[in-house]
Order: sequence, then structure tokens, then C-alpha cells
Amino acid sequence: MSTLLAKNISVLVTMDEARREIPEGAIFVRDNVIESVGTLAEMPVREADVVLDLSRHVVIPGLVNTHHHMYQSLTRVIAQDNELFDWLVTLYPIWARLRGRDIAVSTQLAMAELILSGCTTTSDHHYVFPNDVTLDHQIEGARRIGMRFHAARGSMSLGESRGGLPPDSIVEDEEAILRDTRRVIEEYHDPSRYSMLRIVVAPCSPFSVTADLMRESAALARSYGVHLHTHLAENERDIEFTREVFSRRPGEYAEDMGWLGDDVWHAHCVKVNDQEIRQFAGTRTGVCHCPSSNMRLASGIAPIRRMIDAGVPVGLGVDGSASNDSGNLLGEARQAMLLQRAGGNPAGLRVREALELATRGGAAVLGRDDIGAISPGMGADFVAYRTDTLSLAGTHHDPVAALVLCTPGPVDVSVINGRVVVQDGNLSTLELPLLVETHNSISRSLIRGR
Repeated sequence: MSTLLAKNISVLVTMDEARREIPEGAIFVRDNVIESVGTLAEMPVREADVVLDLSRHVVIPGLVNTHHHMYQSLTRVIAQDNELFDWLVTLYPIWARLRGRDIAVSTQLAMAELILSGCTTTSDHHYVFPNDVTLDHQIEGARRIGMRFHAARGSMSLGESRGGLPPDSIVEDEEAILRDTRRVIEEYHDPSRYSMLRIVVAPCSPFSVTADLMRESAALARSYGVHLHTHLAENERDIEFTREVFSRRPGEYAEDMGWLGDDVWHAHCVKVNDQEIRQFAGTRTGVCHCPSSNMRLASGIAPIRRMIDAGVPVGLGVDGSASNDSGNLLGEARQAMLLQRAGGNPAGLRVREALELATRGGAAVLGRDDIGAISPGMGADFVAYRTDTLSLAGTHHDPVAALVLCTPGPVDVSVINGRVVVQDGNLSTLELPLLVETHNSISRSLIRGR
């Protein structure tokens, strides 16, 4: 049995039910679970196997990323001036050359980037399975780096010849998709509290899968009690496709397919209307907001303020590394805040609301009540940022707000599932320079055509 004590925390942001922010805070962890939170004087135990003195730090719950495409870190800064559909058409032929090792390496690189930005839990929506690629490559990468992972088994089955967007060369047979999805659920899904690995059923999008696959995927997921995830209403062309092919608005399509409920979350939802917002709120259907990607691809500004006010569960996502082109979740909290103010309301999204979307909000979207806050009984996921840095100079009166309002810096300490994975800004679970070198070599080969 191991113990950890974080003490003398300059400001401890708990995100608990009372949203307490504790000066001179402390956290006591036994094994992978938070046992006590308060000041050091209030701790029933003041000694531990591992002691962290965080007197120059703000500590927050580990950030939760609810949408990503990690393999895309291999193909950044391509199709720089395209909207979504043209961007995809440019990149599909490159992604068709992916191999299993590429997936394992890009997963680790993307996770390293997320961890160093303060993220401790991530989902990844992997939907391209050419050559020898399987979801197992991602899962092994996540285990080695030590990140809490929701692995979404994505899929594409509707190729160009049948009216879809992706080329036929990278779509899969629907029976094979369902069979492999069942396999990875049975082999890997861990529904227990504090689980480090869960499987998600995740057909890619209305323009890349059939209605039959959407319905069958929903039935499969619910037979196993796992969550569902897809893209929805990302831009105007996405809306046009759904109208032309299915004669439906996105919300109507989701309802007809069985894709509403508290076990479902949709990425983007930039173009949902008020009726669809009410529909999502009434069914507790989650939304992942990806502000940087939406801006990069000129998709628009998602109506996040209206969603929050209506009661829609909302989390944040960095989205694919080729449409962001970054993996900084604290940066997404900042972008989300700024975008909701761009319409003219200076309080369109408040600083602490943005931070809440990145923590409690993301946990709720993933269907978790064991992460996203620092309180007794929660999983021991928290991160610490130094307050004595250049970017936070002059913010001593509110260093919590500074994390969102100022340029986000890397974490100094990260604890995931009770394990210190970042210390003094250094990731301890892998050799980062070697990973970057290997990743860049694969990227060059992939983009050149092997």
C-alpha cells in the first residue's frame, strides 16, 4: 500500500461540489485514491511514502480531453487553408499508408503532449484501420505512458462509390467492424471505478458510415454497457450531407439512430439549433467542444453558452493533431473562453467556467464520477503549475484565473492514478527525445509515400 502527500499548495482548486479553492492546501492519497483534502493542519496523516512540496504552485484536477485523433500528429500542418471536407480528402490518401507501429508511436507522442499540458485522462477517436492497424496498438501505447484512457473504436464503412466522403480503400466491412468492436470490448473494457482503460463504440460520422452501422453500433454498445461517440453537425457541408442523404437535421438523425442519451457524446456540434440543444439537454446527451480545430477549419463557433445554460453536458477536446495542430487542453479552455466572448459578451464564458469544462465537464461527458475533482473518494489525478514563471508574473492576486487568461505553460508536476508521471516538468514514463525522433522519422516516411 503506497501513500502520497502534496502539501503547502499555494492554491488548491478542488472543483468539488462547493468549488472550494484552498490556500496552503494539502492532498493525501492512499494507493490511487484521494483520502483527505484541506490544509496540512487538517490532514489526519502528515507523512507519506512520497511527499510533494508545492508551495509555489497552483494545483487543479487533472484535465479531461474528450475528443482526439492521435494518429494525426504524424500529419500536422497539411491542407492549411481548407475547410473540413477538402481537408479530409487531402489527408485520406496519406492516412491509408498508416501501419500499426505508426499508431503506437503517434499515440504516445500525443499523450505526452497532453500530459505536459495538464491532461490526465483522454479519449481518442481512432477510425482509420488500413494495413495491420488495430486498436491494440493504441492501448499498448497508453499503458506504457500511464495515462487514463477511453479508447474509441471508430470506423468508416461508406466509401466514395456508395456516396460517402472517404475513398473505398480505407473503409471497412460493417460485419468486420462490429466483430472487432465486440472483441476489443471483451478483451479490454474495464468498467470498474478508477478504471485506467475503457472502450467506446464510435462510428466516425454521418458522411462516412451507413445508418445501419449507426443503429447496430448503438445496440452493440448498450448490450455491453459502454459509451457511444461520433462527430455531429461540424460545419455547413456536414449539415447539407445529413439533409440530402437522410432528409434529417443532425438532431433528428441522432434520435432516429438511437444516438441520444447519457451514454452518448458528440464532437463539435457547431451548427446545432435551439431545438437540438433542448433535445440534448433533455436526454443528457454530451457535447465535446473543440474550439481551436473549429477555428482552424473555419467551421464556426459552437453555441456553448446556450448549451451550458440549457443543461447540456459539455466537455473540451483538442481534436485531431492535424486540425488543431496542437494538443494543449489548457489552451483549449482558454480558446473556449475567448470564443464565447467574441460575439460581444465579455462574460460569455467566465474563466472558472472554462476550467470547469476542462475538468468536471469532461468527466461528466465521459460518464465518470471518479475523476474531474479533488475530493475524498476520487481518483488521484491532479496537476501542479508553477506560479513563479515569466508567463504568470503579475498574477499573484488570482493565479487560478491566470492559468486560463495567460498563455498556458507546461505542468511542473502531474499525478495520474496516484503515480507521479511528471516531476519538475519532466515526463518520467518514457524517453521524450527518442520518442520525438522516432515519430518524426515515421512522419517523413508516411508523408513521402513510404
